[in-house]
Amino acid sequence: MTTAQRLSAPDTALAELWERLGHVERRVRVAVALRHEGDPAPDDPLRGQYLTPAGAERVLDSRDAFLPVPDLGPGAPPERGRIAELAGRFGLTGPDVDLLLVAMAPDVDARFERLYGYLNDDLTRRRATIGLALELCGLPGAGPGRFRFAPSAPLVAGGLVEVLEPERPLLSRVLRVPDRVTAHLLGDDEVDARLHGLVRVAEPGDEPDGGPVTRRVAAAAGTGSGFTHLLDRGGDPARLAVAALTASGLRPLIVDPAALAAAPEPARAARLLAAEARLSGGGLVLGPLEALAPEQPKGAALVGALCAAVGGLSPLLVYGRKHWDPLWAGESPVTVAVPPPDPADAVRRWRSALTGAGAAAGLAAGTEEADALLADATRAYRLDSGQIRRAADVAVRLAAQEGRPVEPADLRTAVRAQNGAGLARLARRIEPTVGWDDLVLPPATRRQLSDLALRARHRDQVLGRWRMRPGGGRGRGIVALFAGESGTGKTMSAEVVAADLGMELYVVDLSSVVDKYVGETEKNLERIFVEASEVNAVLLFDEADAVFGKRSQVKDAQDRHANVESAYLLQRVESFDGIAVLTTNLRANLDEAFTRRLDVVADFPVPDAQQRLALWERCLGTEIPRAPDLDLATCADRFELTGGSIRACAVTAAYQAAESGRPLDTEQLVAAVLAEYRKLGRLVLESEFGPWLERGRRR
Repeated sequence: MTTAQRLSAPDTALAELWERLGHVERRVRVAVALRHEGDPAPDDPLRGQYLTPAGAERVLDSRDAFLPVPDLGPGAPPERGRIAELAGRFGLTGPDVDLLLVAMAPDVDARFERLYGYLNDDLTRRRATIGLALELCGLPGAGPGRFRFAPSAPLVAGGLVEVLEPERPLLSRVLRVPDRVTAHLLGDDEVDARLHGLVRVAEPGDEPDGGPVTRRVAAAAGTGSGFTHLLDRGGDPARLAVAALTASGLRPLIVDPAALAAAPEPARAARLLAAEARLSGGGLVLGPLEALAPEQPKGAALVGALCAAVGGLSPLLVYGRKHWDPLWAGESPVTVAVPPPDPADAVRRWRSALTGAGAAAGLAAGTEEADALLADATRAYRLDSGQIRRAADVAVRLAAQEGRPVEPADLRTAVRAQNGAGLARLARRIEPTVGWDDLVLPPATRRQLSDLALRARHRDQVLGRWRMRPGGGRGRGIVALFAGESGTGKTMSAEVVAADLGMELYVVDLSSVVDKYVGETEKNLERIFVEASEVNAVLLFDEADAVFGKRSQVKDAQDRHANVESAYLLQRVESFDGIAVLTTNLRANLDEAFTRRLDVVADFPVPDAQQRLALWERCLGTEIPRAPDLDLATCADRFELTGGSIRACAVTAAYQAAESGRPLDTEQLVAAVLAEYRKLGRLVLESEFGPWLERGRRR
């Protein structure tokens, strides 16, 4: 609710509060009159600053804590409206409500400050003490009413009243009501300012329409303690949790786990979160749990503190990819698996996010053609509702810079911007700049690459909703093997596939993975696999036979640990949820058990003469000036080179042409080929080079 809405709304909450505070005021008037009647010096301007002998006698003659309290006015009116809601949510009785209003009165009406100072016999103490609050509510100081301010009592445990000055005797301790409680009773529903940056109210959005999973989550959150764990299986658990709470008529409060973990006093923050949920009639949504590292003692203590603070009095929905560990908290939740979303639902969410971000045309138009284009552009991505909203905003701003509608390229750029930097610390990040037209490959190899891209786009539908890979701890990832000689285009093909999917390519640096210490290689690989599952990217293991090698017969401890690494990789590749490409020059060196776990195997043969000619044309480009006698067909026919070697020769020849200041001719190109042969250690045969051999040697 905005400030304008709050000011223009009927002030029923304020009227109810004034009525109750009017009752408190009548009690205070009676108490002041009784105190004034027995005061020997009521007009003393320094009253409350010192104690005379007569005043000491009056204190001794006054009633003690065990005597009945005098009647301080008529009984309080019955609770209704916000006061009744607050009493019901926090389990308050009639005396609890009276004590709360007495403690809150100075925050609403400044007159009570001076009156409480007078009644406290100390003008500097302008809030109600426990003793004064009990007196105004007709409760003896030595009676059971004093225990309503115990740490476990509803007023204090619920965060409605704070008892200050613990060094003083109990009856002299000052009571303070948090500003958030006062604001709530005055009709303000803004989140507690002490929770700024820690929690936010879910914005009204395009929520799912009461599907079976949503109904299950709503039922789990509305029964028992309301403690529910959403196990992420490729879906959007945060959005599902918000939808379930909204369907139950509750206010969804989304907690930032990173901010909670970084809070100076996490336990206090957990109590404030629990109080806010109860006060506003809402439920807490926390996740992903991995951000809290609950497997660590500090993270587990934080999860346990939040569960204990909520105590089953408000729904608590947590989500993440990890299964719940009973050691994380004293109570176990109801677990609900969250499957991948339906493709039509994903399109609807993207369109809603684009429309909300201000896209007036293009992919947000809502036509069948626009929906098909939007589905094709976003099908390969796994994003939650927050990431979709942020990506849509970035895409709209990218299109607005050029004054055009949103295009698929804008969406792909925006999605790449959502990838975190965690994987970039473990692998080399490459933004693809090549496409299918840049590849020169046999038709069979191109079909295998197209099959890899097809699998990546439809894996959620086939492996998720259709459950074509059930059981056994198998993930929903796609793993491919590119096998062929060095320079045949394996790495470039991985980049092309990533570009076709609108993703980035992360090349694993083997120097940061392989470790001489036992067990460290597996730990490094596990970090890479975990981070890769969190981003929309293609993971490339170049020269994969270095870590995916064959298991051998155990002859010593070194062989045994090498086999352990291979066995770990066999298991981890099968449970991987991302897209991975392995490249190798020696396919025979890979363990045969990996073959069964591969979805696509693409062979990259050495190019033939026709393919070599196409490679020469692409590598030389159109910018470099060419001599009329440049004979690329002869070079392609005579020299059996791979694509990588042809690219190296083209670069070398370009340098020679730049140095000579004349167009590139055949002699310069053959000289570059001769240098490449020597670099590769290949035999230089006169039958292959012909008349250019002697001229190349002279150069």
